[in-house]
Amino acid sequence: MRDKTPRPPLWSRLPSGVRALLIWGGVAALVPLLYAVTLTVGEDLFPVGAAHAGFAVAMAVPLAWARQRPATVLALLLAEIVVATSLGYPAQGVWPLFPAADVMVCLLAATRSRRAGLAAAVAALLVQQTTWQLDLLRHGLRASALGFLALSLLLGLAVLVAWLAGMFIRQRREYDRALRAYAEARAVTDERLRIARELHDMVAHSIGIIAIQAGAGARVIDSRPEQARQTLGAIEDTSRQTLKGLRHLLGVLRTTERGHPGMAERGHLGPAERGRPGLAERGYSGLAESVAPVGLADVDRLAQTAMAAGVRVDVRRHGEPRPLPAAVDRSAFRIIQESVTNVLRHASTDHCRVVIDYGKEELRIDVIDDGHAALCEGDRHAIAGEEDGHAAVCEGDGHGIVGMRERVALLNGYFSAGPRPDGGFRVTARLPLAPNGLGQDTDIDLVEAR
Repeated sequence: MRDKTPRPPLWSRLPSGVRALLIWGGVAALVPLLYAVTLTVGEDLFPVGAAHAGFAVAMAVPLAWARQRPATVLALLLAEIVVATSLGYPAQGVWPLFPAADVMVCLLAATRSRRAGLAAAVAALLVQQTTWQLDLLRHGLRASALGFLALSLLLGLAVLVAWLAGMFIRQRREYDRALRAYAEARAVTDERLRIARELHDMVAHSIGIIAIQAGAGARVIDSRPEQARQTLGAIEDTSRQTLKGLRHLLGVLRTTERGHPGMAERGHLGPAERGRPGLAERGYSGLAESVAPVGLADVDRLAQTAMAAGVRVDVRRHGEPRPLPAAVDRSAFRIIQESVTNVLRHASTDHCRVVIDYGKEELRIDVIDDGHAALCEGDRHAIAGEEDGHAAVCEGDGHGIVGMRERVALLNGYFSAGPRPDGGFRVTARLPLAPNGLGQDTDIDLVEAR
């Protein structure tokens, strides 16, 4: 997926000189409008009165800094209301200052602290109501008259609505920030879970094989040195493959710590890498090398590795093998790998059978052995078979069956694992390929994260 940086708004993309020109052009256009709408009774439009024109300019100019300094602009607007009223200017000549002050209240409530927004609303309400009531008294009008009372209420409601609108915008922004923070934290958690799953699948399988091979080599090192040498060679090959995978996953962890989870694995450089030397040039060979995704095509290689460890894996394929969705293909291999690893580590047998059935609507996997040991359901226990055929519970850190079940559940499939009636253990997984399953469109990283 490409790294697409969102484009800033059009206003932010404009040069600063153009923005300043547009702002002052708007202020200049607002001056004659304010002059016209604030004419009092008996005052003509022409000739232009110097005092009235100067007052119109004083009303318009502070609005140029509304976004940068809303508190200062609000204070100037309220001061203009107080000064104009004190000089005997009628309320009908200063009324544009009232909605302008309300807009500043909304802006302060949205962009400043809650206390600042509330203080701005209270100040605007007090100044507007005081000047309005004084204007009524000066003209000998009764403030308790129904029309004037309704107008007073309307002025108060305008301030309240402006403050509530600002608070709504503020809360919405805080909620969006919280959602983004949660999404980022969830992405990091999912990435770590995916890496933990990869580490478990890779290390548990490889170390199990190495342990068995080392034990076999130790037993024959004196009597059959050539076989011991072959065993040591197999241990070396397995160790090198494991180290290569670990270097890759550690590289992903480094990228995750820089705040760009998963980018290295997907073959893309994070924003911090752009314009800098490549990963290989900087010595991170584990990051630069691409580890090919595993899938059902690697089952034969897995069988050869298990055979070197002393367990023959009989792989049988039914149906017509065909390309599968990436999530299904990779999860199917991981299920087989984990099941074979369990046979190596816990089943006292030298043989198991893997059946891969390519159906029209689902992929079925069966891993069957005839041993006397298997893992139980859970995170902390494993079933170790005894000679009498009964299962005993032993402590351990087995996460294999839980991990397989999670993979299958995410793909809306079916999973079962348990002892067979005639002895041994069976793991069965059915992964849907039809549109009602998730196999066709599921992101493989999402499956691995689970």
